[in-house]
Order: sequence, then structure tokens, then C-alpha cells
Amino acid sequence: MASEKNRSKKDEGSEESSDEDSLLSSEEEPSWISWFCSLRGNEFFVEVDEEYIQDDFNLTGLSSMVPNYDFALDMILDVDPEEPLTEDQQTVVESAAEMLYGLIHARFILTSRGLQSMMEKYTAVDFGRCPRVFCQGQQVLPVGQSDVARTNTVKLFCPRCLDIYYPKYTRHCNIDGAYFGTSFPHLLLATYPELLPPRPTLSYVPRIYGYKLHNTSTILNYDLLKESTSNTQNNNNNNNNNQTPTGQQSQNFHSAPNNAPKQSARSQAPTSGTARKK
Repeated sequence: MASEKNRSKKDEGSEESSDEDSLLSSEEEPSWISWFCSLRGNEFFVEVDEEYIQDDFNLTGLSSMVPNYDFALDMILDVDPEEPLTEDQQTVVESAAEMLYGLIHARFILTSRGLQSMMEKYTAVDFGRCPRVFCQGQQVLPVGQSDVARTNTVKLFCPRCLDIYYPKYTRHCNIDGAYFGTSFPHLLLATYPELLPPRPTLSYVPRIYGYKLHNTSTILNYDLLKESTSNTQNNNNNNNNNQTPTGQQSQNFHSAPNNAPKQSARSQAPTSGTARKK
């Protein structure tokens, strides 16, 4: 009986210790990376593995692009600074950490692990759908128009119509496009060719009163419409320049001096023979 009681006490003690450990783990703060990716507006980002960030080879060249590089890297990896930062310094370092993480993110999503993570978000439609009607709700992928930071904001690439669009929500319109780069969506589709959708078979047909417009219509040919409009404007300008105002004509008519000799029709006509003597 005594041994059974001791065994039950040990079991109760182990359960209490496991409960305490679970409470302590639940009370731990999330990592900076998890916190950053969970922010509203950062839904396009995936969590970069800390092992990838700790490898200096993967961060080659970033120290010259990001100000306060060392402080920003320590913040991303949850390393406390040796001396506490002031409020102004904290703000500057947070901005640098966001930029550094974005540039690291652009490199990470080109790896097999990063492509896998982004593929999961793509299939879950976390990036949204193409706004083009005939793409029929095709999923889109984030893409940058430049690999240089602070050049362009992120756009959404549709693999069906092969065009790019602005994000649907304004909270995504301020994300730097360099945090995804110019190669990511195309490398993802090359790695997972089963994700390639068929090209759209339908396109919009302009009509007036139910009739299709002819191919030579100026509405369908912007260049012809622009040329005809410019020619019309030029003709109007030329006509306005050739016309003389009425006030100016009357002014020119009355500007002749009063003592100017007047010639009659007879004097203007050619004369033959000698003058008639009076």
C-alpha cells in the first residue's frame, strides 16, 4: 500500500511539473521573426529559418545595403544589445531590421525550403486572385519590378494572363518589391510545373448596339485615334492662325494717310499715243 501511495505521489508530481513547463512555454514571447510575419500587412512573408540567417554566406553583401546592420541582425535573431537603446535608436534599428529581413527573405524564398513555404501560401490563396475577369479567379504570386530596395512596391503576377497587378488591399501596397525580387514567381512555377494554369481562351469583345467593332475602328486602334485627334487639333490651330480679326482689318484699312494720292481707274489703265492737249 505504501509503495502504491509513493508511486501515485510521484505521478502527481510529474504531472504538476509538466503542467508548469507547458505554462512557462506558453508564456514565452514569440520570436521577432514570428512576430513580424504575424503583423497585419505582412501576410505575404514566410518565416525565414534562423539557421539560414546565421549562415554568413547567405547574407553576403547586405551589410553595405542596410544601415545599423549589426544591431538589425541582433534584433532579428533576438539577441539583446550590450547597452539598452534609447527610444529613437530603437525606432531606427527596427526600421533597419525590417529592411534587412526583407532582403534576406528575397534570398530565402529562392531556396528549396523557401519555395516550399511560398508554394503552400500560394495554394492557400494567401496572395489573392487575379482581378482579370477571364482569368477566372486564378491565384497570383508576389513579384518585384526591381531587385534594388526602395525602387518599386510589390506587385502580383498572374501565371494565367502573364501580367502584373496592384495588390487588392492597401495594407500590402507599401511592401517593397525587392523583398520578393524579380525571379521568385517564375522560379516557383519552373520548380512546380503542375501549378502552371492553362492560358485564357476567352477575351473581351467590344460591341456597340450588339455589333462587333471592326479591326480598323479607331476605338480599337489607339494610335489611329490619337493621330486623328492630333490632326484635327492641328487643322483647327492653322485655321485660327490664318483668320485675321475684323478689328485688325479695319485698323489696317484706316491706317493709310489722308494726303495719299488717289488714282482713278483711268490713270491705272495703260495709255496709248500722246496726251490730249487742253
